[in-house]
Amino acid sequence: MRIGDLATRAGVSVRALRYYEEQGLLYATRSASGQRHYAESAVDRVLLIQQLYAAGLSSRTIAALMPCVDANEPDEKSTALMVSERDRIDQQIQDLIATRNRLTAVIESSRSAASCVHSDEDALVSAS
Repeated sequence: MRIGDLATRAGVSVRALRYYEEQGLLYATRSASGQRHYAESAVDRVLLIQQLYAAGLSSRTIAALMPCVDANEPDEKSTALMVSERDRIDQQIQDLIATRNRLTAVIESSRSAASCVHSDEDALVSAS
């Protein structure tokens, strides 16, 4: 498939695909006229790259992991890197949960405070 088709199917920009190629994360063959052509599997690869970026992995880390993804046989060094990244993501999830819980507490607190203010105002209006 051509670069525009891959961009559409993967939901990314053509510019992002070119960047992934520059970083060695994505590969294309070239036609005689120089157009990029990608295998059908490139859609899944781009989606994986996007997930890894979204999880906070750098392009250097992703590039280090992709050969193991391709071979489906990680070596000891890449396994350690994946475990480290997974642990970092787990910590990030825990931090996000704690932040969400604090926000929930603030929201609930502000709702009950607003309820008290309205009750006090209603009492004042009734007393008049």
